[in-house]
Amino acid sequence: MTALREKPKAISILMFVAWVSFFILAFHSHAFAADRPNILWISCEDISPHLGCYGHPQATTPNLDTLATQGLRYENAFTVTGVCATCRASIITSMFPSSLGNQFMRGSVDLPDHVRLFPSYLREAGYYCTNNSKTDYNITGNHSRCWDESSNKAHYRNRKSDDQPFFAVFNIKNTHESRIFNYRRPENLKNDEFHDPALMELPPYYPDTDITRRDWAHYFDNITSMDKIAGDILQELEEAGLADDTIVVFWSDHGVGLPRAKRWIYESGTHVPLIVRIPQKFQPPGQAEPGTISDELVSLMDLGPTMLNLAGIELPDAIHGRAFLGNSRSEPRQLIYTIRDRMDERYDMMRAVRNHRYKYIRNYQPFKPYFQITNTMEREHTMKELRRLHALNMLQPAAAQFMVDSKPLEEFYDLKNDPHEINNLIDQANQDDELRQNLDSLRRAHIDWVFETRDTGLIPEAELARRGKLLGTRFAILNDDPDHGRELLERLLATNRMACSPKTVTPLVEAYQDPDPAVRFWAITGLGNLRTPSPEALAAVRQGLADPVATVRVAAARAAWQLGKPQLSLEALRLAARSDEEFLSLSAMHVIDEMKDQRDDFMEVIRWVDQNGKGYPVRIAKYLLSQNTP
Repeated sequence: MTALREKPKAISILMFVAWVSFFILAFHSHAFAADRPNILWISCEDISPHLGCYGHPQATTPNLDTLATQGLRYENAFTVTGVCATCRASIITSMFPSSLGNQFMRGSVDLPDHVRLFPSYLREAGYYCTNNSKTDYNITGNHSRCWDESSNKAHYRNRKSDDQPFFAVFNIKNTHESRIFNYRRPENLKNDEFHDPALMELPPYYPDTDITRRDWAHYFDNITSMDKIAGDILQELEEAGLADDTIVVFWSDHGVGLPRAKRWIYESGTHVPLIVRIPQKFQPPGQAEPGTISDELVSLMDLGPTMLNLAGIELPDAIHGRAFLGNSRSEPRQLIYTIRDRMDERYDMMRAVRNHRYKYIRNYQPFKPYFQITNTMEREHTMKELRRLHALNMLQPAAAQFMVDSKPLEEFYDLKNDPHEINNLIDQANQDDELRQNLDSLRRAHIDWVFETRDTGLIPEAELARRGKLLGTRFAILNDDPDHGRELLERLLATNRMACSPKTVTPLVEAYQDPDPAVRFWAITGLGNLRTPSPEALAAVRQGLADPVATVRVAAARAAWQLGKPQLSLEALRLAARSDEEFLSLSAMHVIDEMKDQRDDFMEVIRWVDQNGKGYPVRIAKYLLSQNTP
């Protein structure tokens, strides 16, 4: 009987504990929501800071202009690269893609264990994270794994409780470059909101024609259309009663979707708009007050750490990004670093570093032209105009200088007096103390950055993929053994410099004896660039054609052709072009494209790649076949 009488008492105690727990959890949930802001991102594609709030006279962007008056506008925000996938990789990981090995367009990689996609930290802290809907992170696996919801229906209103804080991303696609060369009149614009091509002011590196003016007008039409969509997103937030609880961030994934902008690391390709509105109750002291403008240097790679900081979440240690807002704000950047590697089907390698006024660019493949043929870019009307007028020798100097067959080893610009980066001051710096001091400082900063971030760019992509597979990640190649990684970088930098500006045969022949295939690749590339068919050089090239690593054999085939022995190159290139390794095949197709006088010797393999290849090599095969058509 005693036990029976005690049971209701026990149940009452359990019910009391349950009710107390419920109220504690409910209170905690409300407190959590009250203490931590919601975060809403509005991202768009392929625009520079061509908004009214940035003072651009041709822009019609009333909604984003209003947002800027309510928050903080950054004058000096930059992407890490000039193209979407690699830029988004840097944002989602807060890391330089060149450290992870995914600096190549659509070159997805496995991440090392310590690198996480930053929304996962917000989810762990209780945030409901949604992405609507672009991923394109240049990483393997499920791109949606860091989101509660990632689709074109993803929305913060889908969370189960209104008390749960959210991080929501809305990506507006209608400013993408394809909306210029496949232009359709935006349906949300009135007739008087379209831009008159005759009134457009073109950058000096474009020819002034009806076609280029029309492209520029369509670009601004799309921006106005995007602004209306952004306004709808902001209005929806307001109507939901969430504007006073939500940090809003607007940004673009890189610069203008036109030639010498998108895919490039000039200002036109990496300088982007960035606006941050923080409700008063979440504003850190002295930060992001309405209507303020900042000239602080910011990289979009910093977005993730900044959101974590604003949400009160501790930043992970092993990231390159910094928090530019929040109670634990990082030291402001003094320099911005940008990178360019393979863009679509064409290899290149450029690195840049800038301070508030000057910019230094190092071209690691100066023997390649600025405007290599790429499938997507060649569809652009402005690109067609550049090629047409170049063929007629009718381009103005500012445009013509980017149509040449090679690039300088270094570029150096005064951005204050030359914002379009037309006048390379690399030679003038030798006669001017201020220029020389800034040039030397930026050169040193660039080399320091290469070592600090363990830049993998000088390892050919096919070789990078091979080693990454052996070690588990590409990041491990230069980081598993730091001393070995540094020594390898030193040899790569030295050999690349010889390859870019070769003077004598012997140092390159000696470098070819290096145990690392990437160093041998650059040594044999340099022997070809030297174009001195000495017995010593030819012996090294023949040795290279039998190298155990296929990437080196392809470089040796190119060198054999450059040294006047094209018949030596045929077998190596035919085998590599047929490889099922996409980027080995691509490197071979590059060389076949260069060897224009030998095109007939490769027609069979070109057709084979066109019919049986995969990925980017097929694009080059189709281009070569189109050139062979009468």
